[in-house]
Amino acid sequence: MNWLKRSVFMLLLLASGTVMAQDAKMKSFVDALMKKMTLTEKLGQLNLPGAGDISTGQAGNSDIAKKITEGKVGGLFNIKSVAKIKEVQKVAIEKSRLKIPLLFGMDVIHGYETVFPIPLGLSCTWDMDLIRQSARIAATEASADGINWTFSPMVDIARDARWGRIAEGNGEDPFLGSAIARAMVTGYQGNDLSKNNTIMSCVKHYAMYGAAEAGRDYNTTDMSHQRMYNDYLPPYKAAVEAGVGSVMASFNEVDGVPATANKWLLTDVLRKQWGFKGFVVTDYTGINEMEVHGIGDLQTVSARALMAGVDMDMVGETLLDYSPKSLKEGKVSMAQIDAACRRILEAKYKLGLFDDPYRYCDENRAKTEIFTNANRATARSIAAQSFVLLKNQNHLLPLQKTGTIALVGPLANSKENMPGTWSVAANFSKATSVLAGLQETVGNQVKILYAKGSNLDADSAFEERAGMFGKGLARDNRPESDIIAEAVNIANQADVVVAVLGESSEMSGESSSRTNIEIPAVQQNLLKALLKTGKPVVLVLFTGRPLVLKWENEQVPAILNVWFGGSEAGYAVSDVLFGAVNPSGKLTTTFPQNVGQVPMYYAHKNTGRKLDDGKWFEKFRSNYLDVSNDPVYPFGYGLSYTSFEYSDVKLSSSTLKGNQTLTASVQVTNTGKLAGKETVQLYIRDIVGSVTRPVKELKGFQKIDLKPGETKTVSFAITPELLKFYNYDLKYDWESGDFDIMIGSSSVDLKKVKLNWVK
Repeated sequence: MNWLKRSVFMLLLLASGTVMAQDAKMKSFVDALMKKMTLTEKLGQLNLPGAGDISTGQAGNSDIAKKITEGKVGGLFNIKSVAKIKEVQKVAIEKSRLKIPLLFGMDVIHGYETVFPIPLGLSCTWDMDLIRQSARIAATEASADGINWTFSPMVDIARDARWGRIAEGNGEDPFLGSAIARAMVTGYQGNDLSKNNTIMSCVKHYAMYGAAEAGRDYNTTDMSHQRMYNDYLPPYKAAVEAGVGSVMASFNEVDGVPATANKWLLTDVLRKQWGFKGFVVTDYTGINEMEVHGIGDLQTVSARALMAGVDMDMVGETLLDYSPKSLKEGKVSMAQIDAACRRILEAKYKLGLFDDPYRYCDENRAKTEIFTNANRATARSIAAQSFVLLKNQNHLLPLQKTGTIALVGPLANSKENMPGTWSVAANFSKATSVLAGLQETVGNQVKILYAKGSNLDADSAFEERAGMFGKGLARDNRPESDIIAEAVNIANQADVVVAVLGESSEMSGESSSRTNIEIPAVQQNLLKALLKTGKPVVLVLFTGRPLVLKWENEQVPAILNVWFGGSEAGYAVSDVLFGAVNPSGKLTTTFPQNVGQVPMYYAHKNTGRKLDDGKWFEKFRSNYLDVSNDPVYPFGYGLSYTSFEYSDVKLSSSTLKGNQTLTASVQVTNTGKLAGKETVQLYIRDIVGSVTRPVKELKGFQKIDLKPGETKTVSFAITPELLKFYNYDLKYDWESGDFDIMIGSSSVDLKKVKLNWVK
């Protein structure tokens, strides 16, 4: 054992020495380069304009080319294809004085041309290997097309279903969100950022953007530091610990100061407390917008951003335009400009761009590594595993490959909507609709009758807003009654009805907040008419947020939530509907009974007037007059085509002291007739604390495969680290006392034991 310890120590020492040598080499290179740079060239590295519409063969004559030639551009974003990127990079290398290569960024959010489920859907796999794999494939495809930087992952904790960008994140829980942040960063960046099939990651939106007031995008955020540290900051910190190369400042304010000018946030926490070594980029025109926030004119806010710790200005060009005057007036220092410039140059060095500016411009890779059959097969598999079975009365699902199916709904034949929001690199013509997916997978075995059944919404103006970016739904201008009658007609001819309803892809995402989070009324009318036929109805639900489904849950026999599954969504939906894949997704966000309950999340705290368990209403208690406090579907919930039974929880010890570790275990048995996957979830409650603590917190999860009749023992190591939290003084520590250890299939279906732990 001593020999083994010495060997490990020597390996760590050698690795540390190698890193130090590499850092010294990078520092020497950057030092030498910066000595040659003028003030304008240094500020140019801090400038990230949008690429605009640069056509191949015209890059050298574009307006942006003049700025690149003058050394006034550090990178560009949202320009696609090797040909275009190589041509623009050539301007920087051949025409600018110092030949500094450009960064090329893109919103590669959940895949490149091979599109995976939206992040909220992807999180419902609870499978870090799959999530890491999706990011790895996205990085491979994007890098093959010239991209070397992605504005992902978005790790904002979101507990308000009205907020449209809940679709881009990983749900409501910081423990799960932290695990996903690590998986995504590792998937994008790999273990060597200089490899040409990796790309630099950018975690966003730092910080607390997901807690925007009223669920309205870009709105104010205000919360205690204790809540920040315990609930909202952990996923960003996890990304930093995973080595993320860049961080994007959020639009919202923090403690009354916009995040883009918040020195406490960008320097004190991010750099000093967490040790972040990469660079900070603003969000789109983030500096300029601070003038509207009301903290100063453009010169003032640009200086405040630089002093706070911003290194790169997306689109606004304020650092480029106003910093010379601010420097002359002593409002910023040369040291601050140099520090920001150095961080951008170091990122380019780590990406290997100084060694080979065209390392991401291999046309052979672009032809052979994008939207491959293998990548598509993986996306199809991951999509199917992200779907959440919400209800399955009388085992209506899976469907049999016989008879006649009536496929109805505005989203049933809309391939453009399958990739979901923020799929900017997707080729919508290559996506697969539900109709096409079913037709191709069941062939002649099943007769499929199709009718649209309804428009997305009765309001044509609303539907237009919800169909942006080429994702319209070909509105049917006939009377609503005629459209529904057509659907009812085919339903009467069918053995089963599959109703494909919900949101279009742009009803969630950026600038897509909603106050009404129900399925649009016109679609509900269709669903009611279909149910009246007496035929069994399966609701295939597309959504980018938790929807209010109280009525649907009460009336519809089977509900399968498919989020937006990506380019292969149509095939994946067919796989699950017909049982080729047993659904195993679990919700990562709570579905309320109505919008009046939001924000709603499982890890809430008790009030002094807690409603007793099992009660619906009691006067002078914390409850509502019109609905219970319960959700329709809780965090962690998800059904399967099989069933699972949990034993009681066993602890290796019920009393512990100090840094001891115990094991909590449970036996899980597949009591059904099909093989299936189950996500076993561990929750802990600190019963008494120096400050109030949540009723339960996720602290572990394992996804297991079980054959029919098979039993597996699932064990979790419980350590003091899992008990830690930020107390009133923001000290991260744990406290002695009693704890509830809970294991089960969701945040409400749990087996519980008590533990006493003393320091």
